[in-house]
Amino acid sequence: MSAVSDELHDAAIAVLEACRARGLKIATAESCTGGLVAGALTDIAGSSDVVDRGFVTYSNEAKQQMLGVAADTLRRYGAVSRETAEAMANGAIAQSNANLVVAITGIAGPGGGSADKPVGLVHFAAASRSGTLAHVEMRYGDIGRAEVRRQSVLRALVMLREMAEQHGIAAR
Repeated sequence: MSAVSDELHDAAIAVLEACRARGLKIATAESCTGGLVAGALTDIAGSSDVVDRGFVTYSNEAKQQMLGVAADTLRRYGAVSRETAEAMANGAIAQSNANLVVAITGIAGPGGGSADKPVGLVHFAAASRSGTLAHVEMRYGDIGRAEVRRQSVLRALVMLREMAEQHGIAAR
């Protein structure tokens, strides 16, 4: 029995197949999803040929220590920002053997939001070793912690698949 929903299971399989076809390795850098993206991927038997590693960097200190996110970035823009998501993605590339990474930072709720950064705000960044960097900002709204996290995992898997499909040859 799978630990993830059919929708996430299917999305994870699509990522793994796209990466296998191109010889790509992937890593994740997760904050508000707490490792759920890596969990969805590794729920699939045989995923170790694609998944290199996952970083769960829930605290600012973890973002700095594990991914090299600059303290100044966190101070100026906050943990939930495009700048932090992109720094997390670039740090995960630097600290892994992956060709592609996805990073996620957001406010899943129920608390922690503000007028500028409401509950349901999530920033995603996908990066490739060849230098491609993509950002997506989602505002899911106050739809409940579990649903913000589920939708975030799905968005991250879609970003990884799309990036894999755009990078037909691996940077080996």
